[in-house]
Amino acid sequence: MEYLQVIAFTHKNIDLKDVGRLHIDPEQWESRLINLKNNAQIDELMYLSTCNRVEFIIYTKEKAGKNFLHQFFAAFNPEFSKEEIDFAVHKARVFEGDAAMQHILDVAASMDSLVVGEREIITQVRTSFEKCRDLKLTGDVIRLLIKKAIECAKQVFTDTTIAQNPVSVVSLAYHDLKKLNIHGDARILVVGSGQTNTNMCKFLKKHGYKRFTIFNRSIENAQKLAVMMDGKAYNLDELKAYTEGFDVLITCTGAEEPIINIETYHQLLQGDTHQKVVIDLAVPNDVEEFVFDTFNIHAIRVSTLKDTASENLGKRRQAIEQCDTIIQKHLLDLKLQLRHRMVEVAMSEVPKRVKEIRIHAMENVFAREMQGLDNDSRAIVERMMEYMEKKCISVPMKLAKDILLEKN
Repeated sequence: MEYLQVIAFTHKNIDLKDVGRLHIDPEQWESRLINLKNNAQIDELMYLSTCNRVEFIIYTKEKAGKNFLHQFFAAFNPEFSKEEIDFAVHKARVFEGDAAMQHILDVAASMDSLVVGEREIITQVRTSFEKCRDLKLTGDVIRLLIKKAIECAKQVFTDTTIAQNPVSVVSLAYHDLKKLNIHGDARILVVGSGQTNTNMCKFLKKHGYKRFTIFNRSIENAQKLAVMMDGKAYNLDELKAYTEGFDVLITCTGAEEPIINIETYHQLLQGDTHQKVVIDLAVPNDVEEFVFDTFNIHAIRVSTLKDTASENLGKRRQAIEQCDTIIQKHLLDLKLQLRHRMVEVAMSEVPKRVKEIRIHAMENVFAREMQGLDNDSRAIVERMMEYMEKKCISVPMKLAKDILLEKN
């Protein structure tokens, strides 16, 4: 399986603000990824993007060396400058073969997450695969890989304590917010109504907060979250004209560029000079960096949660060892499944070739002899040939499978 490779950018090898450079707006997945697959000459492709990682799972005979990576990132974003391509090539972590399989199993089981034990990643992996599958970017190899990764992750979360007292980026953000003793009547402005913000709002409502105003590109989705929170809903375009002020701003959208700049933030303040709390969980960030430098803000961002996440990791060492044992068993099983599939693909031409030989023999090599037979005799010969055809297919294929699998 040396043709399976993963190109990864995570909190372990790149600043989280830089992960945003590799984010693709959901509306551009189809055009960008199909273009990438075609121009980089990739057989299979899956793209995974979360708040602390961007990963490309690829199946190709091309080795992901520097030349390939330069071509890959040029195809990924034709607007990248030479410096941006060089940056991506330099920062990329590349996994190949068994290491690539191990890495994806670790990712789905949250072993590679900023917050080990958070369950969100399994849904993110499944959703990303389904989107890429529907775009016809994936094939058998990635299908089997993700199926096994999800199966493995479910056992990890079921059979170990890794997810007890579940911790996530959202819960870490709330933990930091709680330290500030924000009063329960605080005005909470929510930009984006996706899963991250929905989870954050549920945390806040559970702990007594009740004044929510939701902004989202889709007013229907904003209204759904507003109903859950007993709040108000607005279209995102109305954010710049909002005049009712806020105490806490929570934002997480899929925008490629900041949606809250100095002018928008200044408008939202409505002259209020008190310190505000801004929780920006988007990658790339929704709030422009100058906003944090200019105004009186207590900032909570994904990048600031690393220390808390490290403490969480230290408390889970024993569970992590149990998880690794489970992952290694699933890794061995995955390798066997993939080998079986590779043998099936390699042998798929055998039935067609044997059938062609039979037809050629009947219609050309022994055509004169066949014409000299009566109907009953001809029928017997045809049944004998069909029997031999089946045996000539099944026996060699079984022997070949046994030999190839034993060799591997």
